[in-house]
Amino acid sequence: MRELSVNSPLGPLTVIEADGAIIELDWRRTKNEESSLLLETAADEISHYFNGSLKTFSVPLNPVGTEFQKSVWQQMCEIPYGEALSYGDVAKRLSSSPRAVGTACGRNPIPIIIPCHRIVGANGSMTGYTGAGGTKTKSFLLDLESNQAALPLVQPN
Repeated sequence: MRELSVNSPLGPLTVIEADGAIIELDWRRTKNEESSLLLETAADEISHYFNGSLKTFSVPLNPVGTEFQKSVWQQMCEIPYGEALSYGDVAKRLSSSPRAVGTACGRNPIPIIIPCHRIVGANGSMTGYTGAGGTKTKSFLLDLESNQAALPLVQPN
């Protein structure tokens, strides 16, 4: 596996690749950076996402999870930039329960690129978020998309 870190307004993010696909995005800076064309592309797309010039990621993804989790993550990828669905909306599409959808959201290994932040409570409330900063980060990402504002990158310490 190769890892590459990128600065973001939320702090350092590390993108991890295996077998020609992105498998994970972590809220940390890697100590074992080993780049590749795919990781450079992912880092570039993440930077463009945060500056408001990218609405859809194109890098290949291969998140590890159950078939149900993968179906939830696919639903997330189909939510347009700047929009949100409730856990219940996604559950109806999958003939499942909102709680099961929430559990799959919490296990999303590639946040931001697989936009789990676009899943909200039935009344639009900011429910849990596993990224650094929790629901503040979720609100930040939704605000970024709705305002399409370019934000400065947080520099490493």
